Amino acid sequence: MATGPPRPRQPRPAPRTTTRDPAEVARRLSDWLDAQLPGARAVDVSVPESNGMSSETLLFDIEHPEPPLRHCALRLAADPDAYTVFPVYDMARQHRTMRLVAERSDVPVPRVLWLERDPGPLGAPFFVMERVAGRVPPDVMPYAYEGNWLYEASDAERAHLEEATVGVIAHLHDQVPPAEAGFLALPGEGSALRRHVAFQRAYYAWVVDGLPRSPLVESAFAKLGELWPRDEGAPVLNWGDARIGNVVYDGFEPAAVLDWEMACLAPPEVDIGWIVFLHRFFQDLTVRFGQPGLPDFLRRDMDFYTLYAALRHAVIMLRVAYRQVHFGEVTVERDPDTLILHHDRLAAMVQGDFG
Repeated sequence: MATGPPRPRQPRPAPRTTTRDPAEVARRLSDWLDAQLPGARAVDVSVPESNGMSSETLLFDIEHPEPPLRHCALRLAADPDAYTVFPVYDMARQHRTMRLVAERSDVPVPRVLWLERDPGPLGAPFFVMERVAGRVPPDVMPYAYEGNWLYEASDAERAHLEEATVGVIAHLHDQVPPAEAGFLALPGEGSALRRHVAFQRAYYAWVVDGLPRSPLVESAFAKLGELWPRDEGAPVLNWGDARIGNVVYDGFEPAAVLDWEMACLAPPEVDIGWIVFLHRFFQDLTVRFGQPGLPDFLRRDMDFYTLYAALRHAVIMLRVAYRQVHFGEVTVERDPDTLILHHDRLAAMVQGDFG
């Protein structure tokens, strides 16, 4: 009996990212703005469709006679009642990183305006930055889907976007003195790469504390030891969440680099492995739903670093899935590895298949 092609796995429901009331946040934001600029208020407050899974972003305009109307974005530490993706949200660290990058490189970062350390005004620390106009490759539906502006671009336009984006990362690594980014050094002993991996092991232990462990993630950690690079390279300032979905583009040129909460000191290949794997993640999702995607985009052969990126992303995905379990959006499956969206890809990489 003919069965036809396999049906794609049904996606899990979109996980909630906050328990905050947007209208209440907007009111409290206007109260806070009035203290910074007497007479100012926040208008047209909205949550972007691409609001992340960790820190929250609000878009708003400032209505005030002096200075004129400002288009702003606000990064708010994650809601502690929403089963946070990361254990710590250091908004002052992100603010400091963006100022350093702006001062010591030509990497385009939004100008930061205010840092609020007091959780009182909005329920958590936050900072405000100018909003940069442009377009962002979406996560939902993935930018590799037909009909998306990046998919519909010409080969030359995509090649320019890829080259320009990797160039931005290279400028970050080359231009910001690591000595001035010492506040981003991860704790522990040994090289920057070994500290980075140890930090990820600690994060994984936090994610699975009291919950089913992932045999797949643990096998991936073991595989890293087999592939460990002989030359780890000198540490540089890593963007941390280096991916095209965190860039605002003017046409096909990077206009603003966003989301610095994972910034750290690490070898440059950690950033490159992340941007390469994150494209592969969205490419695999696209192919799973019967579309060709963009198979020739952002390809590099970096077995250790792409495996490490896949492993890091798996731990984040596991935390997101357990958050959905916490809110009753999904149920715990017998095999916790299946909670990781890209578990098939990660399992293949652990077995040595990096195709």
